[in-house]
Amino acid sequence: MSEATFTFRVDDTLKSEFVQAAKARDRTGAQLLRDFMRDFVRQQQEAAEHDAWLRRQVQIGLDSAKAGEPLGSEEVEAEAEAWRAEMRRKMDSSTS
Repeated sequence: MSEATFTFRVDDTLKSEFVQAAKARDRTGAQLLRDFMRDFVRQQQEAAEHDAWLRRQVQIGLDSAKAGEPLGSEEVEAEAEAWRAEMRRKMDSSTS
């Protein structure tokens, strides 16, 4: 894995408090920042996936309505429950 340096400015008090908090958890500031970055990227990817899914579902609904074939409430709820189950599975696996 190639590595790059990420440099940014932060006030001295925040840096000191962050370093102390990291040490209290037996971690370095760099380790925590990498973790935060990974979590942020994962959250953004999940948000983008959800947005794409939602857009697809809306388009399916629009197309279905235009064709005179709206989905029944049972179908909508079944699809929503499948999506909720998938999101719970993803959340459970990300916290393990």
